[in-house]
Amino acid sequence: MRRVRDRIDRDYAQPLDVEALARGVHMSAGHLSRQFRAAFGESPYSYLMTRRIERAMTLLRRGDLSVTDVCFAVGCSSLGTFSTRFSELVGISPSDYRRIAVGDAAGLPSCLAKQVMRPIRNREATPTRTHLASQA
Repeated sequence: MRRVRDRIDRDYAQPLDVEALARGVHMSAGHLSRQFRAAFGESPYSYLMTRRIERAMTLLRRGDLSVTDVCFAVGCSSLGTFSTRFSELVGISPSDYRRIAVGDAAGLPSCLAKQVMRPIRNREATPTRTHLASQA
C-alpha cells in the first residue's frame, strides 16, 4: 500500500484512477480500495484529492496563478469538481482562499505555512481556518 500512496504523492498531477493504481500493484480496483482504506483510513481517490488540494493551496498562496490554472496544474480536469472538493476540505472557495491566504501566509516559512494551512478532513476547524473563513 505504501507504493500506491507514494505513487499518488509523486504523480498527483497526472491522470490517475483506482484502476491504473491497482494495475500497478497487480490487484483489482476493489481489493486495492479496501486494502488502502484499511491501511490509511480513506480511499485512494480521497487521498489523491487531498494531495491535489494541498498542492493547490500552495499555488494559490503564491498568488500568481488563476484558480483555473491551479486546477489544471494539480491534475484536476473539471473546475467545478475541483472547486467543490476544495470548498469541502478547506471550508472556503478557491478564489476566496487565494484572496485571503496571500496575506495570511506572508512571512511564514513554507514548511510552517504547509502545516498551518493544510486541509483537514471532516471539516474540523482550527483557529487558522476559522480566521480564514471569517474573513471570506
